[in-house]
Amino acid sequence: MFRKLPNIIVTGTPGCGKTSHAELLCEQVKGLTHINVSEFAKNNDCIDGYDKERDSAIVDEDKLLDALEPLACKGGLVIDWHCCEIFPERWIDLVVVLRCNNTMLYNRLTKRGYKESKVRENVEVEIMQVLLTEAKDNYDENIVIELASEDVDSLDENVSRLAQWVENWVKDHPDGIDTSL
Repeated sequence: MFRKLPNIIVTGTPGCGKTSHAELLCEQVKGLTHINVSEFAKNNDCIDGYDKERDSAIVDEDKLLDALEPLACKGGLVIDWHCCEIFPERWIDLVVVLRCNNTMLYNRLTKRGYKESKVRENVEVEIMQVLLTEAKDNYDENIVIELASEDVDSLDENVSRLAQWVENWVKDHPDGIDTSL
């Protein structure tokens, strides 16, 4: 099987604009499909429990990957989640790590109604560049990019840049990519 479109991960700390970026990119580039992993996991029976301390669902990663694999082989996914290391490198063509000013992130998460402990934990993750390090440790550094996500202007600039990247990928791979092992 050949896929004619790239698969992209949009990752970052909660509140940094992953969903906004993914949705806008899919609106602008024909053929791309937004996969909000949290929703996808709920809708595909990939939830294994609930973490009360973190106030979030526990995703069964094996079930999630099994459910996503047929879609990833077809290509054109924009995968939106707060982590990236679980996705096989062979699936992914670009990893976008969104970054946000710590004060702005704190305000966004507080506005969402997150518990103070969850706000603090996520701001610390952002300060320590945990998700950027995770991306660089698990994927070829040449496919990992870091983008600032702080306002509507940066959202528009980032999505325009990503749409251009997709266009270039398609030109560079006129026959697609073989997804067979």
